[in-house]
Amino acid sequence: MRATLRWAHADLRAHRGQTLFTVLTTAGIIASLVLAAALFSYATNPWERVFTQTRGAHVWLHTTADAPAGELVFLDGVRDAAGSYPTTRTSAEARGVRAGVELRSADATEPRVARPQITAGDWLDPGDPDGIVLERSLAEALWVEPGDALTFPGGQAADGPQTLEVVGVAETAELHYRPGEQPGIAWALPDAFARTAVEGRGGQAVGLRLKQPEDLDFLVQRAVTVLGADQVTQVTKWQEARADAEDGYRLLGLVFGIFGFGALLAGALVASGAISTRIRGQLRDISVLKAIGFTPGQVVRVFLAQHLGMALLAVAVGTGLTLALGPHIPGRIGEAMSVWHQLPGHLLLLAGIPAGAVLVIVVATTLAAWRAGRVPPVPASRAALPSAGPVTPLTRRFLGMSFSSTVLLGWRGAFPRRARAVTAVARLTVPLTLITIALSVWTTIDRFQEAPGSIGLPAALTARSAQGGELGPQETRRLLAEHREVEAVHPGAEVAALVPGQTGTITLRGLGTQEDPYPFTLAEGEYPDGPDEAVAGQGLMDLLQVEIGDWVRMTVEGRPQILHLVGRSLEPEDGGKVVSTSLDTLRERDAELRPEFSLLLLEPGADPRAVSSQLAENAPGGLEIWEVPNPADGLAPALWGIAGLVTVLALIGLTELLTSIGSFVRDRSRDLLALRAIGLTPRQISGVIVASAGFISLAAALIGTTLGVLLSGWLIDLQGAMSGIGSGIAALPSFWTLLALAAAAVCGAVAAAALPAARITRRRLADSLSATL
Repeated sequence: MRATLRWAHADLRAHRGQTLFTVLTTAGIIASLVLAAALFSYATNPWERVFTQTRGAHVWLHTTADAPAGELVFLDGVRDAAGSYPTTRTSAEARGVRAGVELRSADATEPRVARPQITAGDWLDPGDPDGIVLERSLAEALWVEPGDALTFPGGQAADGPQTLEVVGVAETAELHYRPGEQPGIAWALPDAFARTAVEGRGGQAVGLRLKQPEDLDFLVQRAVTVLGADQVTQVTKWQEARADAEDGYRLLGLVFGIFGFGALLAGALVASGAISTRIRGQLRDISVLKAIGFTPGQVVRVFLAQHLGMALLAVAVGTGLTLALGPHIPGRIGEAMSVWHQLPGHLLLLAGIPAGAVLVIVVATTLAAWRAGRVPPVPASRAALPSAGPVTPLTRRFLGMSFSSTVLLGWRGAFPRRARAVTAVARLTVPLTLITIALSVWTTIDRFQEAPGSIGLPAALTARSAQGGELGPQETRRLLAEHREVEAVHPGAEVAALVPGQTGTITLRGLGTQEDPYPFTLAEGEYPDGPDEAVAGQGLMDLLQVEIGDWVRMTVEGRPQILHLVGRSLEPEDGGKVVSTSLDTLRERDAELRPEFSLLLLEPGADPRAVSSQLAENAPGGLEIWEVPNPADGLAPALWGIAGLVTVLALIGLTELLTSIGSFVRDRSRDLLALRAIGLTPRQISGVIVASAGFISLAAALIGTTLGVLLSGWLIDLQGAMSGIGSGIAALPSFWTLLALAAAAVCGAVAAAALPAARITRRRLADSLSATL
């Protein structure tokens, strides 16, 4: 054992540069994977991030105005509390757009628990008594930002409507605003709250942060017992808020999971290749070890000890530097590293990534060291071994006639033996394939944002008359259609329907009329332009196990509704469990059915915010207008994660290139005398090595981009089908983007090989002769 450790130490000292490069490369991959994991947790767990940063409450209890809500702070199991806040249910209007609001009376000092996280503007300030802070989803619904004015109906302490100025927008870990279902949250100082509080709609809200979140149900029962069941009007648990926030981020988990697994696979292949290349370059030393009495087991232990020590050092350096310096990186990466240690799953990822890397290196080293243990004790004449496989006549004719001898020799050097060539190309193909898939995901997200009609969202806005407004449904649609940037207005109604067997409910929509049909986005089939014809989302077709052409019977308000499915539409809402037909078809069942809302198709290039503001200002009594939710809004954080993962994959690919180039340089050093003997100049010899690296990267780029295009289309459509939207949503990168990726890989290989190739040509003939044995 002592001799084994001494030789391992001597070998590392003799190859300081190679050892340092291996350690730094491995540490860089570890650091990149740790940063990617932190960014993954930050992007895919937005609710967890906000809940952690704001010290969110595990439960919110809404009570009557005279309930002793302050006593809940003293319950056993309560760590801390937010409030109680006096509240009122009212409505706010900005440029004619209205939304329901739960207004809370708050102090100028931000609370310790359930602290609103300011994303724009500032918190309440006594110097601005008419200021108000809005929760982000409410601000988006009202199309306002800091500096805009909101109008409230006014309360018993004021005469007439009251105007408050938006001073800030904040994120919370509570339920978000949903039109007609959940009011948005806003905070105002006590004086402003008193002027806007509506008589008879007052209450209190208190948030409790628990010592043991698993005791939530028991604590809620105790709280209701203390206050009295008649005093509690609503209970909102943290699980409900998380489920409400996570609906738009499930795809992120799949995207980052695939890329994370792919990055680990690519890193494993690169580590295996680097270790195998290093051991292959020490075959002469291994033969000497065996000649002086080392057993095969001792040889294996030598390399295991070396690479295990280097792996542990690289993991410690990469992880330590990332944890120490990561929070200081500017931008989202630094913010992600700052809060990562507070997010769930942090310890698992932090321990799993280094442990997985060490395990991969140990397995790769064991396999390579086992082959090293089989090296004969008498070194063979390496010059007698073929350094390149045969060149086919077609290849020889093409390269010989079209290019110089340098390119031909570079081709032979790039593919010395079939197994080694396939392995080298495969290791570089994996990161290029994953980069192509990442670009496809990026392109698909851009398509969602720029052309929402292609994924089933041709309408940009939804509008309906505000309660108490002066306009009826027909007058409202006529007013909407007169706007110069509104292309079409389609009336719509939506009802809940029981599926056959009455074991669940689905969404039945009537959109447009037979004279003016709604432009559904179809993936298969035809438009529903006949009596009782309808289209359905993938989620509904999977739920009912039906296909295009089938008849579906459902129950709506106790009456049967039978529809003929003539097409499959892309439905991003309700998990695709939606069946859509014309409004006329629904009226055949219920002649008194009236449109509930209008869907607005805008002219190309129209700004939805500007259009909604102008329409709301022109409508007497106001309109309720909101933007149609786009799945791409929830995927926006994925772009940062994809950019980070592409960087990781590029680093892994660069590492593999450097490993392959080192192998080329070592192999060509044996042929240096022969190349000079046939008349090649030092520049031509360098060109041979550079051409070898270029051919390997070119083969990997062609295979990688092709596989990436095929796999990305399949994966994206598979996820679309699993989410209920349906297949047919994938958007592939343009030809020029793929060409740029392939060119970048080839140019990177050529640039990385230029310096080592120039160095080898300056070697002395005596050094080259010694390398042939």
